[in-house]
This record gives sequence, structure tokens and C-alpha cells, in this order.
Amino acid sequence: MQPSKDIARLLEIMKALRTPQTGCPWDVEQDFTSIAPYTIEEAYEVADAIERQDLDDLRDELGDLLLQVVFHARMAEEEGHFDFGDVVEAITRKMIRRHPHVFGDAEARSRGMAKGMWNEIKAQEKAERLARRLQNGSPGESTAYLDDVPRALPALMRAHKLQQRAARVGFDWGESGPVLDKIEEEIGELREALEEQDDAHAAEEYGDLLFAVVNLGRHLGHDAEAALARTNDKFRKRFDFVERELKKAGRSLEEADLQEMETLWQRAKTAPQ
Repeated sequence: MQPSKDIARLLEIMKALRTPQTGCPWDVEQDFTSIAPYTIEEAYEVADAIERQDLDDLRDELGDLLLQVVFHARMAEEEGHFDFGDVVEAITRKMIRRHPHVFGDAEARSRGMAKGMWNEIKAQEKAERLARRLQNGSPGESTAYLDDVPRALPALMRAHKLQQRAARVGFDWGESGPVLDKIEEEIGELREALEEQDDAHAAEEYGDLLFAVVNLGRHLGHDAEAALARTNDKFRKRFDFVERELKKAGRSLEEADLQEMETLWQRAKTAPQ
């Protein structure tokens, strides 16, 4: 088996890996549920390579993400549901349909018009998908407006998308001021729960506070997941500075007290990164 630029080779490799007796024991025993976390992880690693502007790494990570698509398609094919070709056909059909201003006679003179058509066609597709499910008698299917926001999304991202969809039908504040008021209200309720020493209530109010903060970011035009990722990186770099400075002084993190680390932390804020 030799490497190739042809997608057919990757499909051959996955088929070989999944073949009982002769394939890889780990690959053979996997199913959709067990592979799903890896799919999510690979998507994040693609985003990380983009953030670091490492194009060599991006090439490799995109390959890893493509492998996840091939893996899921192979398992579906084994169960007689669909194969990789069906996946490609489905996305090409969807992209052609959602871009009538490119592949049809519709006209989109601006980005806003194009996005409007995209959202309208997505809504039509959702209605058609729900109709198919009801026709097929799929158990437990709901037609609720927010159902198509995936539960598996990271919580901050899901909060943003839930709020964004609710806003489309007018369930939203018109400006950021009331959202700030809501944050202050949630902080007050969290204080009360802490004073009551009610852990369950405190956890609920803490979640409400996070949800309100995500809402503020949305109104300000900032994605909470991306903003927190940047702050995570900033925290790590500043803490690395504290650790390096302590090592220069012959001390470890465990040996330093809080005041010593706080002093170095303040220096880290102005130190070149």
C-alpha cells in the first residue's frame, strides 16, 4: 500500500483497517459513538493550526479531519446506510442549492443578500428534513425551533448559537446595555446562593451568569469561545513568565508564595511576549 493524492487510496486504507481478522483490532471495534470525540478533537486541532498560522501543520490536521469523515462513512457503509460517495453527493447538492446566485439565476448584489438566501434555503431544508423524519416514523423527533443547534457543541458555542437563533425571531435585547444589567442581576443572584451555601443553586446561577456573559459578547460582536481561547493563551503565557522568573531565582512554583507570584504576574503584563 503506497501513499497517494487520490481519495480512493484513503478509502481503501480505511476499508483495510476495518476488515475483521486482517484489519487493525482497534479500528475494527470502533463505532459512531466512540469515534465522535476524536472527530471533535480533530476539528479543534485544525482551528489551532490556523490560529498559529502553521500551514504545514494545517495540511496534516486537515488530513486527520478528513480521515474522520472517511471513518464515519465507512462504518455507515458497512451497516448499509450510505457510503463516502453519498456524503460527497449530499454536500455538493447542498452547496449548489444554497448558492442560486452562483449556480442559478438568482442575483445577490451584496454579502447580506447572499446570506439571506442562504438562511432561507437552510430553513427550507430543515422543514424538508423534518417532513422526511415524520414520514419515516423516526421516534423521538421534535420539531422545536432550537432543535437543530447540536447538543454536542462546546457549551459557550452552543449558548451563542441558541441566542443567535432566538434573536432571528425577535427574542433578543436591542442593545448591549440591558445585557450588562442582566449580568449584574445574575451576579447578585449568585452571591445570594453562595451566602445560602446552596451548592446546587450556586451552580445554576453560575451557569446563568455564563449564559448572560456569552450574550453580551454576541451583542458586542465577539464570539465567546474565541475570546476565551485568547484569554487562555494570555494566561498561559503570563504564568509561563512567572515560572521562568522563579527558575532564574532558583525557586520552583511550589516554593513561591502567592505574593511573590503576584509580583511576577504584574511584571508579566508588561513583559514582551
